[in-house]
Amino acid sequence: MSEHVSMLRPAVFLDRDGTLMEEVHYCADPALVRLFPGTGSALRELTARGYLCVIITNQSGIGRGLLTEAQYHAVQAELLRQLEAEVISASYFCPDAPPTPSPRRKPEPGMVLEAARDLGIDLAQSWFVGDKAADIECGTRAGTRTILVQTGYGTQTAGEPCQPAPNFIAKDVVAAVALILQNSDAIRP
Repeated sequence: MSEHVSMLRPAVFLDRDGTLMEEVHYCADPALVRLFPGTGSALRELTARGYLCVIITNQSGIGRGLLTEAQYHAVQAELLRQLEAEVISASYFCPDAPPTPSPRRKPEPGMVLEAARDLGIDLAQSWFVGDKAADIECGTRAGTRTILVQTGYGTQTAGEPCQPAPNFIAKDVVAAVALILQNSDAIRP
């Protein structure tokens, strides 16, 4: 069994809207994609240190009829283009709108567990970075460490308690990456 564990890789699970890019209410237009400054280089630093970067995003606008799956994919393609590198190992999205029960919709950990199976991820050595309490709860329930960023919806909740509490709070994704690299066990390059 120890051979299997050694083959697992650490990952950083990342919320998309409000964490990697500016929050746009139900973003359906690729022209509205604006990465937060330094996002691409920060994610490249993670991958250079051996982390997989995986996007985990609720897209309830699809289930609500506010955008199509094709529009989601167009926005996602623009995000990946702006990152200027193959830093994202995979992206998972949940189109379900509340109150429909869904094992994949954050705060449920379904998408994280799916990614862990698909990509061979060691959840205990991984992190979840997001701007909402649902992101922190999702990461906690999946067994990762968590960071709440104060961008996107995180600007509205600054100073309010988040349950469960994140392991760290960071100004933005760049500061979150710095925290991850400072607080991680040695990672093979």
